[in-house]
Amino acid sequence: MRIRKALPTDAIAIAPIMLTAMEEIIYYFIGEQDRHKAITFLAYHIARSGNQYSYEYIIVAEEDGNIIGQICLYPGDALEQLRAPILSYLYTHFKRQPDLGNETQTGEVYIDTLAVSAAAQGKGIGKKLLLYAIDFFVHRQKEVLGLLVDKENPKARKLYLNMGFKPVKDVHVFGKELEHMQYS
Repeated sequence: MRIRKALPTDAIAIAPIMLTAMEEIIYYFIGEQDRHKAITFLAYHIARSGNQYSYEYIIVAEEDGNIIGQICLYPGDALEQLRAPILSYLYTHFKRQPDLGNETQTGEVYIDTLAVSAAAQGKGIGKKLLLYAIDFFVHRQKEVLGLLVDKENPKARKLYLNMGFKPVKDVHVFGKELEHMQYS
């Protein structure tokens, strides 16, 4: 397995994997539960620069030439700037103006999504991507990593706690109660 920066040409492979981490959110964004439209929405943004789902902010796990996992992270203080193209696209293509809270903040690199393909789950790929991010951003760059975990997902919360993430506060975004955690 190889971990590397994503390329614009990876968008079609990354989009369905990323969707597994945020299916409800993307359906909320586009206003309908259409998997094809959701994947198309993500692939479009992943292939372009300057937005929160851009390949610029994605690290992938690749095995035998196939992308099997992804982690998308960006500076928390850039959220508004990186979200603007998403909101513009949603209004132009879906006539949607979703009410979005701030899922991150200044002072952290925010892990927006972490997902592994269904075929590769249970092999520790997600953990390897997290360890890569911790090494690169926390140990080398001296940054703080932040993420949100669904309170209804105790398995994910336990993984993050075991890896050294600490609860910071509760957050209400996308109509859900989430826990904000950080690693420093």
